[in-house]
Amino acid sequence: MEQNARDILSSVEGFEWDKGNISKNWGKHRVSYIECEEVFFNNPFVVQNDVTHSSTEARYYSLGSTDRERLLFIVFTVRKNKIRVISARDMSRKERIMYEQIKTNTKI
Repeated sequence: MEQNARDILSSVEGFEWDKGNISKNWGKHRVSYIECEEVFFNNPFVVQNDVTHSSTEARYYSLGSTDRERLLFIVFTVRKNKIRVISARDMSRKERIMYEQIKTNTKI
């Protein structure tokens, strides 16, 4: 049974980081782990189940903004009540348009 993406976040107690996932996101896309964490606390925060890439564990993707208003697309999973970021990058043009529409509709 697939759990709602928003519901899974209600039991989260923090983030899980190691050198591998910190350096991978920085090396590939110049996204710091601090920026990734900021997205989860800013509004609007869009999160969806990533059914296509959830073959071995439940994965989710999110669209959100850092404290400096950098728009990020983040793929993550939840392990032992901790968010583990798998990938983080700047939003594509299509994702930015969708995010801005949500932002306008929620008046945040």
